[in-house]
Amino acid sequence: MIKGTFLDEISHAGIDTVIMIRSGYRKFITYPSDYLVQKYNCHAPSEDLVQLFLDLSDKHGMNFYFGLYDSGIYWDTHDMQHEIEANRFVIDEVWSRYGHHPSFKGWYLSMEISRKTKGAIEAFRTLGLAGKEKNSQLKTLISPWIDGPKAVMASEASLRKKNSVTLSEHEKEWTEIFEGIRGAVDIVAFQDGHVDIPDLEDYLVVNKKMADAQGMQAWTNTESFDRDMPIKFLPIKFEKLRLKMEAAKRAGYTDAITFEFSHFMSPQSAYIQAHHLFNRYLEYVGKK
Repeated sequence: MIKGTFLDEISHAGIDTVIMIRSGYRKFITYPSDYLVQKYNCHAPSEDLVQLFLDLSDKHGMNFYFGLYDSGIYWDTHDMQHEIEANRFVIDEVWSRYGHHPSFKGWYLSMEISRKTKGAIEAFRTLGLAGKEKNSQLKTLISPWIDGPKAVMASEASLRKKNSVTLSEHEKEWTEIFEGIRGAVDIVAFQDGHVDIPDLEDYLVVNKKMADAQGMQAWTNTESFDRDMPIKFLPIKFEKLRLKMEAAKRAGYTDAITFEFSHFMSPQSAYIQAHHLFNRYLEYVGKK
């Protein structure tokens, strides 16, 4: 059963975990950060969304994970050093402002990668440990993606690519990454939408085996949007969601989060399809 969702600026529905996917991207930010406004010339938001999310998380007994800032420089230069430098200050600033909230349970390291990426191990390790220095009880979470046949950019017209990672390549590369981030990252929730459903269970098994070997928790990020449609992106067909959740259950997973409830599953979504997906999901859970 899905127990958590990412907040993409947002949600609620039988969920006990909310993850702010990022605290800002390039010039737009979710809280009035003195550092980001001065350093990156960011626009100060009209409302402190982080305060709002934490107040609501406190009220409803939810676990809140704070997503780090994405300067956008990595996507331009493929150098993660900028993300490390920026987020050292963000972690300090955020903890001093919001660390007193009982719902503040951890950090989401928002740099998404799929394979061995230059500087990724250093970035995850440095920022994960920086977050833990504030409170050793806080958890750190990453949600990478598998470089499968559906791993194409949203801006591309195609739905699939010819060359994708094999299961053995994936295991070899991520074993090295996991070894490098041991002790700095607590939870790994791979996105589940980039490989075909018949192959998904094999990847889920391997991901859990690697996480278990390094003392990490393996969650699954059950994507609630459809990567098989030419319109990017619509709420997923329920049968696909069911097949992915059941593959995770067979692979031994007990925790699932989704990207992301508010757009693709909420009865308040602008997508009519999301309303129906929510109803089908509730029927499914009710039969379990």
